[in-house]
Amino acid sequence: MKILHTSDWHLGHSLCGRRRHEEHEAFLRLLPAVLSAEGVDALLIAGDIFDGVSPGVRTQEIYYRFLCSVAGSGCRHVVIIAGNHDSPSFLTAPRDLLRNLHIHVFGAATGGPEEEVLTLRDARGAPECVVCAVPFLRDRDIRVAEPGESQADKEAKLLRGIRGRYARVAALAEEARAASGNPALPVLGMGHLFAAGGISVEGDGVRDLYLGGLVRVEASAFPPAMDYVALGHLHKPQRVGGSDRIRYCGSPLPLSFGEAREEKSLCLVTFAGRQATARALPLPEFRRLESIRGDWTAIAGRLSALAAEGADAWLEILYEGEDLLPDLGQDLRKAVRNTGLEILRVRNARLMARVLGRDREEEGPDALDVDEVFERCLAAHGIPEDQRYELRRAHGEILADLRSEEAE
Repeated sequence: MKILHTSDWHLGHSLCGRRRHEEHEAFLRLLPAVLSAEGVDALLIAGDIFDGVSPGVRTQEIYYRFLCSVAGSGCRHVVIIAGNHDSPSFLTAPRDLLRNLHIHVFGAATGGPEEEVLTLRDARGAPECVVCAVPFLRDRDIRVAEPGESQADKEAKLLRGIRGRYARVAALAEEARAASGNPALPVLGMGHLFAAGGISVEGDGVRDLYLGGLVRVEASAFPPAMDYVALGHLHKPQRVGGSDRIRYCGSPLPLSFGEAREEKSLCLVTFAGRQATARALPLPEFRRLESIRGDWTAIAGRLSALAAEGADAWLEILYEGEDLLPDLGQDLRKAVRNTGLEILRVRNARLMARVLGRDREEEGPDALDVDEVFERCLAAHGIPEDQRYELRRAHGEILADLRSEEAE
């Protein structure tokens, strides 16, 4: 039997205000072809299908068009669990309809563990594997709050709840395996969580999922009865606890400039009885992202090289030179004019240091109000008071427009 493990699509995601619809469409056009070419029997999607709980119309269209396309790929089953970014109710609303297409959706751990154990059957109706499809476990799903609990008490209770949930579904899966009469029937686990030792990438937006980031799940939480565990949440492909059977497949798209150099892939798992063998299937770069850092000479040189090769890329610029360069943005726009390059973010370390002030080195821009940063910019550049009124008014209009677009 062949399983394809994927996760963290984050459909509807935007990077610096730019929607990623075209990239997601390209990925989801490719995926059915991969299913067909590799002879995949079941596709496991381990959470964070969407980037937010209220997907837009085009995002929903991309998702449902893909689910329909699986029918022609030869893949018999799709199993989807919710991640922390997903709305359980939105995912499960069409559950009964999707089940007729052999698409099984698990949105929330609101019922008993028996509801998360699924036996998949081959074309002749014989059991071919058992799936423990555990969605993202929220605090309220696994812990009862008590007065006077310390932080350590809460974390210990959360860990016990997570381990207990996986132990119960694994025991039920063992029963299903025994009932099938096939002791070599594979059992698959699924989850969306932060495993101990897991590696995240700068700027990927991944956060620890329980109580401010202190709870991470050890590999031992996944019982030996599970022959392969397909995890989601971390965007970098990796094994958990050095185990070949417990893996993150990673996200198919880089979701930040920090991920731009990470090779993206799917995880193809082939079973010989209960023995699982996993290998990565590299994905193409659907859109080039690049972070350029250094002084002006280094930045201008890299932009020139990218333009010469006809690159079509989204860029982040991190200026680290000694010169202040207050017109950096204008200079960068000139450098990429009439090219396929688009600069999405510019960070001027020298200017920011001056704006924040040497006596405020402990402050970061994220801790400040946008209006306060603007006022410090006016002061740092010595803008005369008689010019500040008009600049403040323009600044306010820009912020209002941005907030209106965000609300839409």
